[in-house]
Amino acid sequence: MSNSDAKKKRLKLLRQQGKDVTISRGNVSFSMHERKTKTKLETLEKKDKKYKKQFLDE
Repeated sequence: MSNSDAKKKRLKLLRQQGKDVTISRGNVSFSMHERKTKTKLETLEKKDKKYKKQFLDE
């Protein structure tokens, strides 16, 4: 397989200037907390409450 254009540019920089660009890359940060999806009942309750709030002013 052939190299991508970005990889070709990185290799050229490494050959000519001796600069390794991969070292200066930032670390990937992951959020380690768990996300919980709402149950069907919770989503229905939220919709029900949401539309009830509109008619409280009457």
